[in-house]
Amino acid sequence: MCDKGFAGAGIEKAAAEPGYPLIRPAREDEPAPALPFPGWLRQRIEAIIWTLKNQLGLERHNARHPDGLWARISQRILALNVVIWHNWTIGAPVKRSLIAYDH
Repeated sequence: MCDKGFAGAGIEKAAAEPGYPLIRPAREDEPAPALPFPGWLRQRIEAIIWTLKNQLGLERHNARHPDGLWARISQRILALNVVIWHNWTIGAPVKRSLIAYDH
């Protein structure tokens, strides 16, 4: 799934080579697709990106190498899952709240 800006023969070929379907909204100069663009999917992806950037602090990750970035992303996603599990276990009313763990 990508934005309208990812259009062109090169991008289409790069996505088709490993067998990935390219899902994006039609541009104004293109005919409308047979199936409408799944807006709910885009909202879900944007919510995940917002969580990673804002709630988990990945906007300023300070990683110097892609491996370091992967480690920081994995670490923060794991921490969020642990917090959700812990809040679920203790019966907290808000499951995704990180306020109590933000030091």
